[in-house]
Amino acid sequence: MLTEELAGSSSPAHYLLAETLDGLYTPYALRLPPAPGPHPFVFIAYGNGGGGMAWLRDRVHRFRHITDVLLDAGYACAWTRYRTEVELGYQTGGALRTDVRQGMGLMSRAPLEYEDEVAVLRHVAERPDIDADRLFHLGVSHAGEMLFKLCSQYQGLLRAGVAAEPASHEFLTLRLDDDAKVTTLDGLRDIESLEMRTVGHARSRIADPLEVSKRLDGVDIPILVLGRAEDELQGIFRLTYELLAEKRSDAEWRSWSHHIHGYIYPESGPDGVPAVDDVQREAIEVIVDFFNRNGGAH
Repeated sequence: MLTEELAGSSSPAHYLLAETLDGLYTPYALRLPPAPGPHPFVFIAYGNGGGGMAWLRDRVHRFRHITDVLLDAGYACAWTRYRTEVELGYQTGGALRTDVRQGMGLMSRAPLEYEDEVAVLRHVAERPDIDADRLFHLGVSHAGEMLFKLCSQYQGLLRAGVAAEPASHEFLTLRLDDDAKVTTLDGLRDIESLEMRTVGHARSRIADPLEVSKRLDGVDIPILVLGRAEDELQGIFRLTYELLAEKRSDAEWRSWSHHIHGYIYPESGPDGVPAVDDVQREAIEVIVDFFNRNGGAH
């Protein structure tokens, strides 16, 4: 374990390695409140995977504000890193099945990025200073979709979660191959220019409603879905909430107008001071309140 002090804080970052489901390791940077535990814990994620320790250290410092707020609210928390997304790996791979051959493990497929989240959650839950019954998830963009993928196949890990601007096109089986703004090269799609601003447009693209319904049946926790009015995928964000709300009465939705994708993670400047506007401050207050209302810090 590597411990790194953070200026002006009594809660350093502890860099830890969680063993993944296939026996490799994925890093996370844990911060603990100064009070005695066990503490509720928030898993913090952003976007696609990759980048390793360099990415993680940058997040710990440049996007420190979200962890400072969670610590003040009584939560242990960790910026996390995981493997890179596999194109349509969730759609085509199915649930991960494991067995033993010649005394060693055998898998039906390689683990995917959301299964590295599972590994971190299980690893941190073993700590005596963490309350294993109060684990929460906070994910933005692709990491918002990852929350739904995780819940669809791994129940009982989390108490509640927030999916901010969730890019849920794969989870919702959205047809994209015939979209004029989507290109494919060597089997990899480029969706950077994709636009689905309305729920009606996004809903019309669902390829397999029965499969989506089955996936949502696996969601066993309250989820708060956050949108962003200016985002090109606002229709997907809202549709994700509406489909979840058809299944669970505890699903919640909030949306704000903001110019930054990932606005719930305010960025600090070279001087270490975070630039936080009123929308960001309100959104983070809503997130903390949501965790508190669903079994979080008392």
